[in-house]
Amino acid sequence: MVGQGALLSPLGLLLLAPLCLLHPGTSGQPHPTPGAPKEPSSIQGVRGGSVELACGAQSAPLVVFWSFTPLGSLIPQPVAVASGGEFKVEASASALGTVSLRNSSLVLWELQEGARGHFLCQALHAANGQLHTTYSSLALAVLVPISKPQVQLSDSSPVEGASLVATCIVREGTEPMTFAWQHQAPRGPAEALMGVTKSLIQLDPVNRTHLGWYTCTAHNAVNQLSSDGAFLDVIYGPDNPVITVEPLGFTEEGFGASEKEEVTLSCLAASNPPSLYVWLHDHTQVHAGPTYVIASASRAHTGLYTCLARNSRLDTHTQTSVRLTIYYPPKAQPSCAVLPAPGALTLVCTWPGGLPAAQLQWAGPQGAGPTALSNVTWSYAATQLPNSSAFTCTGRHPALALPMLCRITLWEPLWSPTCWTMATTRDQFIMLSCEWPGGEPPAVLSWLDEQEQPLGSSSSSPAVYLLQAQEDLAGREFTCRGTHPLRAPDPLCRLRLETPQLAVAEPRVSVLEGEEAWLGCALLRGMPPAQLLWLGPQRQQVGLGTLGFTLHPEGAQLRLRVQGADPARHGGTYQCVARNALSNSSRSVLLEVLRYPAPPNVTISRLTYRRRRSEVQLQWAVRGPGNLTGFLVQRRASVPRFGSGAWETVASDIEPESRGRRLGGLDPGVLYAFRVLALNHRTAGHPSEVKTPVDPPFSAYAAVLGAAGTGMVVATVASLLVFQYAARHPDTFPCTEPSPTTPGSDPAQESTEPPVNVTITVTATP
Repeated sequence: MVGQGALLSPLGLLLLAPLCLLHPGTSGQPHPTPGAPKEPSSIQGVRGGSVELACGAQSAPLVVFWSFTPLGSLIPQPVAVASGGEFKVEASASALGTVSLRNSSLVLWELQEGARGHFLCQALHAANGQLHTTYSSLALAVLVPISKPQVQLSDSSPVEGASLVATCIVREGTEPMTFAWQHQAPRGPAEALMGVTKSLIQLDPVNRTHLGWYTCTAHNAVNQLSSDGAFLDVIYGPDNPVITVEPLGFTEEGFGASEKEEVTLSCLAASNPPSLYVWLHDHTQVHAGPTYVIASASRAHTGLYTCLARNSRLDTHTQTSVRLTIYYPPKAQPSCAVLPAPGALTLVCTWPGGLPAAQLQWAGPQGAGPTALSNVTWSYAATQLPNSSAFTCTGRHPALALPMLCRITLWEPLWSPTCWTMATTRDQFIMLSCEWPGGEPPAVLSWLDEQEQPLGSSSSSPAVYLLQAQEDLAGREFTCRGTHPLRAPDPLCRLRLETPQLAVAEPRVSVLEGEEAWLGCALLRGMPPAQLLWLGPQRQQVGLGTLGFTLHPEGAQLRLRVQGADPARHGGTYQCVARNALSNSSRSVLLEVLRYPAPPNVTISRLTYRRRRSEVQLQWAVRGPGNLTGFLVQRRASVPRFGSGAWETVASDIEPESRGRRLGGLDPGVLYAFRVLALNHRTAGHPSEVKTPVDPPFSAYAAVLGAAGTGMVVATVASLLVFQYAARHPDTFPCTEPSPTTPGSDPAQESTEPPVNVTITVTATP
């Protein structure tokens, strides 16, 4: 029995391994080991690659010993041994590649062809206090990739009708190898040569259709490579001319040269005998000969150059044209832009145009960035990048003495995203909107559902997402997340969709008829924002355009004003309705329009004439309780032979405190009847009794005193007038002495003058 301590000693195991696991016999052959695999497992590797050889499938052994037997040899060679965490590689194993051990597996890096052969893994295991060995044999085949093929032509410029052999040469590669050929004419697409699978092809005889590029492709079990094309130039004449430009500069459309530079255009057309050449610039002849030299190029030399080739023997002509462009710098200056990316920035600098294209290079806070022609993009990590960081793009062109610059300054958008929601027309969709303006680059906004899953694609501000309106969206929460390279963590804005909820100021409103009534309704919550409206007692919408109703929106409240309340038209139950894309909600308000109490009864207490019956003095009294707003006096004329007329109002707008009124404009010859009515707002009371005016009562004492006083004044005035008349007319009143009377005579007969009568009339006026 082997002790546990001995099993765990790495040093003892390393010393024991070469003795126990590899014990060659006297003939140099290893002793057969019970349990060793008879047929090795096959595995393949590629030269220069890596391969891992596993040592069985059991648990980690105490000791692992790897040996290698090359092909054609029977003597194994040690490769590596490992015990515990230590391992050692034989120095001669470098011929196999770079050798390392990973647990019990042998790993070969940079595999060499010398690794072809058999590998044997011998492992020592401990189980149940006993040692036992396992063996794994693997046969490694090292495959060699083929090298890049080369096409070799037996004659690169054969005369038409000659014989030609093209060979595809491959320096190395594991057999078997197969070949494929392609032929591409100068002005046509590449075409596969069907039926050709060997490394050489024979063209016999050569004709002008064979002219072009020949490419061969070789492939084996490892890889497949194609050669560069080999051009076969069949001599006939004249072939299409070939134009070259010096100094050599290419553009998308042809060739290019700098301003004030000498440009040489050369033309060559395969022909036997040699061709005669003529140069045309935009269809105008400028030179005769194979080479045309422009001493100092300018933009006027830009255009199409055509080389005409003529075979004097065959009297045939061919031509080829190229476009020459004179270099010039791009217009204006470079333009910069920055695009946001997760955790990074994408800086884009463009300066299109110009010949050649301008050289662009980025530079940032930490140094220089990438460079490219016309368009350069730089992906820059935004970690801990401070606000107001500046990036500069420098553009250089050979035609410019100084570089051109453009600059971008990064800045973080203010505040945080704001979000809101609204419904589309007819409440078909709910539109989630999020906005976070500003910033360089602009922030990227995205909508998330309750499980933080994205809704739609991200976009710059504003971000809009449409939801199909349905009632089960109520209570769901949506989040708008803003992303900016300079802001961490990402700011959020949340929305919760809710059905509308209402509250009314007073569920029961009572007003007197004719007054104003105010019905109040407030939206407590609702998302998207709900629309408020009022429905009348007949369930019709009231407000705009409805006579007697006025809507007064105040924030989340909608007040309904009812003017001139009437019990018949306005009384009843009103509905305040809130509608949004999710649902509807309503609250009821009962409007009671009360009539005013009837005004008190009125009785006429006095109705007398004044001023010869053209005026009357009217007085009345109020009997019983009741509110008053005024009085109304009416009269009716009684015309003889025509009866009584209609009642007409002679006084209105009489204050409620008044109890009398003087009325004029009466015809003394007409008998009038009067009555009084009490008013209470729009309600008139019962008319008073009907009365006609009477003369005022007579007072004797006052009449006597008045008549006496007036009579004395009149008598005095009359006496003065008589005496004055007598003084002025003495002949009328003679002054004679009285004669003695005779007894028995009559005095009345003694005077012959007639008597003077004076009448004094006294009229008493009350």
